[in-house]
Amino acid sequence: MHTLPDNLYTAAQTREIDRSIIEDHHISGSELMSRAAKAALDILVKTWPRTKYIIVLCGAGNNGGDGYDLAHQAINQGFNVDVIELGNPDKMSEEALKARQGFLSTGQQAQPFNGDIKDADVLVDALFGTGLDRPVTGEYAKAIEAVNAKTHTPVLSIDIPSGLNADTGKIMGVAVQADVTVSFLGLNQGLFTGDGPNLSGCIYFNDLDAPDTVYETIPTATKLAQFEHYQSLLSPRARSAHKGDFGHLLVVGGNQGMSGAARICAEAGARTGAGLISIATYPEHANWLNIDRPELMVKAIHSVDDLTSPLAKASVISFGPGLGQNAWSETLFNTLINTDKPMVIDADALNLLSQHPHNKPNWILTPHPGEAARLLGTNSSEIEANRFQAVKQIQQKYGGVVVLKGAGTLICDGQTTLVSTAGNPGMASGGMGDALTGIIGGLLAQKMSLFDAASLGVILHGMAADRAAKEHGERGLLALDLLPHLRHLLNSK
Repeated sequence: MHTLPDNLYTAAQTREIDRSIIEDHHISGSELMSRAAKAALDILVKTWPRTKYIIVLCGAGNNGGDGYDLAHQAINQGFNVDVIELGNPDKMSEEALKARQGFLSTGQQAQPFNGDIKDADVLVDALFGTGLDRPVTGEYAKAIEAVNAKTHTPVLSIDIPSGLNADTGKIMGVAVQADVTVSFLGLNQGLFTGDGPNLSGCIYFNDLDAPDTVYETIPTATKLAQFEHYQSLLSPRARSAHKGDFGHLLVVGGNQGMSGAARICAEAGARTGAGLISIATYPEHANWLNIDRPELMVKAIHSVDDLTSPLAKASVISFGPGLGQNAWSETLFNTLINTDKPMVIDADALNLLSQHPHNKPNWILTPHPGEAARLLGTNSSEIEANRFQAVKQIQQKYGGVVVLKGAGTLICDGQTTLVSTAGNPGMASGGMGDALTGIIGGLLAQKMSLFDAASLGVILHGMAADRAAKEHGERGLLALDLLPHLRHLLNSK
């Protein structure tokens, strides 16, 4: 993905941007359509420079108008172009109809969709734009399926892959699998979470030379999480610094048979730079959990009284990795839920929280979709149907900062929602969530705010995983493989 602006918008907000440009700044809809078509065609030529034959699939909306204009411009540049037309042209907007007439003025005719698509060098998807709010059916669904069947032909989607919900990132029945998506005026939030990252391919953005003042009147609280914005938090340490300056992280977890989760969490916290790391764990694990990592301090927890000393010494708590759900874990939960110290809550600590809801301002919750569903009393399909809504609902119910993990991880403090683009499918392995809990805990121990620690932690976690996958591949990626890359990122300038 290329450098993109920070701000993300809903479909309604991008419509308002479009309206403001046309009505308040007197740039016509046809002019915007022409600029969008040119920008998309330029990306097409840059990405696939050997292209000679282009097929453009045009719907009956303004997205289709962009497609007709692109086809017109491509013909004028000497490309061989065919247009497949879906929907009723009589229902087109004035701007889209004008673009269609411009294409027809070249002497070519738009072809109806006959169930098949010929071989081409590039397919351009201009079927649906960002306004889609219902499942795709009929000939449109068949056309999308035909596009996806051309697995050896690259696809460029204009604005958004047709069939993808611009607000939620959910597939509306069926959606185009694009290799490149060219977005205009405002990046839609659905491109970056849910199914969006998988369908959008490489995302480009062009503001079509829109006046800057347009964006000042349409604020958004949803943004991309960019590493560059947080690097100032990783300034060089003072030469006089000592371990007490960087906090004491206490990891609580590792029930019987699950010591590895607590160990991964603790080592990730240490590699993130926390000054001291302690583990409060199941008694059977205490004697050997730090054998090959002697920097870790380990305390056996037979009863709640054993937690008093490590809890008093800690500045931050990461609670939940390998915790389990039994009498031992519930005893720990009942104690820690009453502490005022900052906490990162994960795994079975979240499941216990769903059974005993509390709202606290000084914790970070890190659910995956299944845990999020339990926190809200629903199912994971409902969570994935609208991840932005879900993360806000969890934050409203439980307080603090919420990290909703998954493709396009979301970080929400009730005011702002960040979307992380870092990470890859290789992270779908045991221990990855434990590493994230340790990373965030380690940053929190170094006196970062909850939102900064959660945001930077998610970014570092994903970027380290991307570097590890680039080095050795996604398959077989393990949580501890991230740590050398994590350390490098933390010390990069």
